[in-house]
Amino acid sequence: MNPDPIIEVLGDTARTLTCGDLRGKIRSVQSAQDALDTAKGRLLAELAVSRGFELDGASTLNTWVCNELRMSAREAGALVRAAATLDQLPELAEAAESGQVRAAHINVFTYGLKHIGVDAMSDAQPWLLDVARNNEPAELYRVVKGLREAMFPEALDQAWVDGMDKQDIQVQPVPGGFHVTGFLNPVTGAKFQKVLDSVAAPHDKDDTRTGSERRVQGLDDLLTQVLESGLPSDKGIRPHVSVMADADTLAAAAAYVEQVTTNPSFVAPPIPATEPAQLAGFGSIGPNLLMYFTCVSDHTAFLMAESGGERQAQVLNVGRTRRSSTLRQRRAVLARQKGVCATPGCRHTHLEIHHTIWWSKGGTTDLDLLIGLCIRCHHLLHRGLLNIAGNAVDGFTFTNQGDRLLRRRRRNRYTRAA
Repeated sequence: MNPDPIIEVLGDTARTLTCGDLRGKIRSVQSAQDALDTAKGRLLAELAVSRGFELDGASTLNTWVCNELRMSAREAGALVRAAATLDQLPELAEAAESGQVRAAHINVFTYGLKHIGVDAMSDAQPWLLDVARNNEPAELYRVVKGLREAMFPEALDQAWVDGMDKQDIQVQPVPGGFHVTGFLNPVTGAKFQKVLDSVAAPHDKDDTRTGSERRVQGLDDLLTQVLESGLPSDKGIRPHVSVMADADTLAAAAAYVEQVTTNPSFVAPPIPATEPAQLAGFGSIGPNLLMYFTCVSDHTAFLMAESGGERQAQVLNVGRTRRSSTLRQRRAVLARQKGVCATPGCRHTHLEIHHTIWWSKGGTTDLDLLIGLCIRCHHLLHRGLLNIAGNAVDGFTFTNQGDRLLRRRRRNRYTRAA
């Protein structure tokens, strides 16, 4: 390790502490601390390689730092990983040794190396360093995470799938009340957050309740209303959540999902690096989840300027307002299917209405082309694990990802039910 940059920082700090103003002293002390953290990490990495900790009777580096430095193994591990990161990113190493960035900033670069790769992080190193020098570590993490999401949008869909596997909610009685625990996937979580934010808003400027008090009271009011009034006759109205995506993101996602859905054996080319769609209150989402939202949502287009020009001369429309089925259409679909999911073998009864010719691909809200699917089956369809063809007159055909026919769901007294 070259000690010269750190010695220079310490010298500047000593001079500032002698004759500088209070604000300058604080800034100088911070720079010295950051430079010393960098030096500490490099020295610990050297100690780990040489196993010099054994000379003090310690069997591991973690034992040594605990006994000699009064430092936790977690802190020491972070410093050692930071040293490895500096070896791979020389410009970052120079900035760290001169006290321009903090150890927490280096940890974000470590995250980037793991999840984005050495080449991409090396290329982005100059402008990411500008972010690190002028912002707190949390802002740098937001930028690096956004870079990862733009480069690997498929990982966002995998996170959605993983969330579906973990979802759960439990209400357990405990002394004094109930304990609520659970995990919600992005779609359900966004709906819950939107409803809870709405019912927990302050009544007026004189509302002195805490946020926790407003949330609990709002949820109590909502549950009371449901118990007293019952559920709506159409089995509920979807909560309004917002998804923001530019035209390039929507087009790239639609092309990708169509390829992997219509031909599961086809290896789709990488998705172009576009800015991921954003689910309000949650964050970035992947192309499959974006297409799910286009299937169950109304669309509103806004004219945006990009690269110095306009995408179109004027706003042509504000979305197709007749995307969702009417109450009568919904009732007809439920009657036709006897209130159960149309997927063969599925008996779930809480249904969402799906366009067999996707609304996002020009489908119409025609009763013959509407089908009721439970939430799980609807998600399977948009993950490419279930395919539906046909119509209610001739019958719907269900196939799995391998194009194996599940069973043909034929019409059941369609005319009478409709």
